Amino acid sequence: MNAFAKSLLRILIVDDEALARRGLMHRLNNVDDAEVVAEARNGREALKAIRELKPDLVFLDIQMPGIGGFEVIAELQGEDIPAIVFVTAFDEYAIKAFEANALDYLLKPIDDSRLREAVCRVRESLDQKQAMKHKKSLLKLVGQITGENIGSMTEISTKGVDRMKKKEISKLAIKDGGRITWIPQDQIEWIDAAGDYMCVHVGGETHIMRKTMKELEAELEPSIFQRIHRSTIVNVNRVKEMQSHINGEYFLTLEGGHTTKLSRTYKNKLKYFS
Repeated sequence: MNAFAKSLLRILIVDDEALARRGLMHRLNNVDDAEVVAEARNGREALKAIRELKPDLVFLDIQMPGIGGFEVIAELQGEDIPAIVFVTAFDEYAIKAFEANALDYLLKPIDDSRLREAVCRVRESLDQKQAMKHKKSLLKLVGQITGENIGSMTEISTKGVDRMKKKEISKLAIKDGGRITWIPQDQIEWIDAAGDYMCVHVGGETHIMRKTMKELEAELEPSIFQRIHRSTIVNVNRVKEMQSHINGEYFLTLEGGHTTKLSRTYKNKLKYFS
């Protein structure tokens, strides 16, 4: 592991999805004193890059075809392991295991503020004396997730880590007579009320539901949707621009071009758009 004192943080991005690599690269361009030295599409490329380039930090996707993230770590046994921030879409149980072991992770889709927090944590802890502690934490993590007693790094690939499931994208069921349409929640742009009906806007189309705003809120992912007006809910990941108004309200412009209002009553929701 490279020691540093206010030096450039050298980063490797490992993900089998090109779009995910580009997105993380774009976000890291806005992080001070950080340089992406390489990208890897799979575990084999990751191992080669780690050994040749010796990065300070690796953003490592866990589930990849062939050699997965944990198997990459297993292959590095006996070598200097860089700081690892796992990139994952695992379920809540697995995430709790990460947190319990003080190992950092980014949950897809990646949040900018969460990314900066992860980089700051790495800077604070990147010390050669932490290498052994890091390995022990990795073993404990895998043991908790798999329910197996992991005694060494080489056991990781044989203890069922690959059986862990990704978190499924929640879907919203929209009933129209005898027909039900299932819509992935991350595709919904915004929802507004029209009398006793809810209008769900997705990709230029509007789906109608007969539900109250409160009932619908209970079905939506709180990490994605926020109520910004008594009659409006927006997908926070679809907001591309925010403009303040003289009366204390804000106007939010969504990716599709629609503009909606964040009222003063819901001003506490501003933190989700900063």
